[in-house]
Amino acid sequence: MKQTSTTVKKFWQAYCQSIGRQLPQPDAWSFGMTTSMANELADLVVKSKKTATTSAFIEGEAVTQVGDYDIILNGDNQPVAIIQNVVSEIMPYQQVSAEHAYHEGEGDRTLAYWRRVHEAFFREEGAQDHYQFSNQLLMSCEVFELRATQASLADNLEANE
Repeated sequence: MKQTSTTVKKFWQAYCQSIGRQLPQPDAWSFGMTTSMANELADLVVKSKKTATTSAFIEGEAVTQVGDYDIILNGDNQPVAIIQNVVSEIMPYQQVSAEHAYHEGEGDRTLAYWRRVHEAFFREEGAQDHYQFSNQLLMSCEVFELRATQASLADNLEANE
């Protein structure tokens, strides 16, 4: 879910202030389809355990580019992290690697776990978004680096209040 709010704008401004340059505000969004999933996955990002993500590639939608920033929201649509994309690849679901699954940071971090939970997720999402899951479904696989968190920006956020 994408979001723009005053809180998100202040969070981004605090980040720009911390790096000493003004950049265009990126998209703000949460992982998953539920509040609890958004909270769980955002927490993994903040803890630097989750450094990758995968989404169904939908023809015509913008592809994340290397260097792009994103603002990660928790389940309450509050900004908790800023990430920057360092790898962006499109590949069939069946070609997602064990390394990528590990970097997703979920469960026991194995490819078997990743496939089990992501197949269920993409089947459910596909039913809502009108695509059908298959092992050939194209995936957007991204690896990112954590650039900032609420904690790391606390001083800048307080100064801007």
